[in-house]
Amino acid sequence: MDPVPQTRPRTQPALRRAPVQQRSAERLARILDACAVLLDETGYEQLSTRAVAARAGVPIGSVYRFFGNKRAMVAALAHRNLDRYAERISERLAGAPILDAHGAIDGVLDEFIEMKRTVPGFALVDFGLPAAAPGEAAADGAAEAAAEDPNRLVAERICALLATHLGRAADEELHRKVLVGVETADALVRLAFRADPAGDPALVAETRCLLHAYLAPSLS
Repeated sequence: MDPVPQTRPRTQPALRRAPVQQRSAERLARILDACAVLLDETGYEQLSTRAVAARAGVPIGSVYRFFGNKRAMVAALAHRNLDRYAERISERLAGAPILDAHGAIDGVLDEFIEMKRTVPGFALVDFGLPAAAPGEAAADGAAEAAAEDPNRLVAERICALLATHLGRAADEELHRKVLVGVETADALVRLAFRADPAGDPALVAETRCLLHAYLAPSLS
């Protein structure tokens, strides 16, 4: 079986300055890590670039070197979440090459739920930006990121991974099916986590059954 590809999104959030040295890349990672933790602690509206800089242990100028405002910073975090989600799915599929359609669907859903439970900031900002506050300006790529359809980006990544793993063409029909599955799973998983901070098991099970019934025939 061919290796599962490490797919990349078609668009990336624009940084004011892309890191070119390891130290700069590590500083950017610390800034995004601090942003994620503070999202859990304070929520999006109370998040500030100054608080992120303090939590990351970097000068405020380091934050502004990469981002014009917090919305651009959160957009970069959302894109990083999508990259990491795709990597987790890819590793899971590569580690279990005999998975059938049901097993592959389980892997995609389970990794999403696990990130909801364990990844800082993911419960509030998974793959897209929160709604902008009145008068909040977008800058440094955040406007473009907000205009993207996060679930469509997720569906494109998942479709490519599943099609390669299962030896099925990633045609227009499969893209449509996976997009519907992503939209449905997103709504139901949000419902499950509203009902229970760890994800209501019964609602998660219903989500799994629905995805199996809807998607598995198209993946066979």
